[in-house]
Amino acid sequence: MGILIPGLAPTVVGVVTFAAVFICMTKVLLPRINKALDERKDAIEGQMEHAEQLRTEAGEVLAKYREELAEARHDAARLRQEALEEGTQLIAEIRTEGLREREAMIAEAQARLAADRVIAETELRGDIVALATELAGRVVGEALEDAAHSEIVDRFFSDLDARSAAGLQ
Repeated sequence: MGILIPGLAPTVVGVVTFAAVFICMTKVLLPRINKALDERKDAIEGQMEHAEQLRTEAGEVLAKYREELAEARHDAARLRQEALEEGTQLIAEIRTEGLREREAMIAEAQARLAADRVIAETELRGDIVALATELAGRVVGEALEDAAHSEIVDRFFSDLDARSAAGLQ
């Protein structure tokens, strides 16, 4: 027999040793290995179930969050719209108040101008009468300060006022 073909004794020893190792493996080690694999499989399946539950809960929380977010956006839009309407209303009220105050100021200013005009006319008429009387006195050569001349001047201004009132109408 050659180097590559073993004899009967080494073959029997190899087969017996192999059988002993095989029996030992199938009876002792394989059950322990199968038990560890089963435990690991159960643990993985449990983790997968737990992960599935967590994913379901996360989906529910996400849906609830999205719903609350949509509701918050709706409320924010409503609040913005209300604020816009309130602002528009306040601006309109302020404009109305401003216009009312402007009209009151204009009316007050016109009344003040009319009163100042009357005062100025009265003062100017007095000055004009004095100047006209003095000028007439210089032209005539004597003083014209009596009441008769004053009546002439008053009648002149009355005629002048009547003409201007008739011209305005």
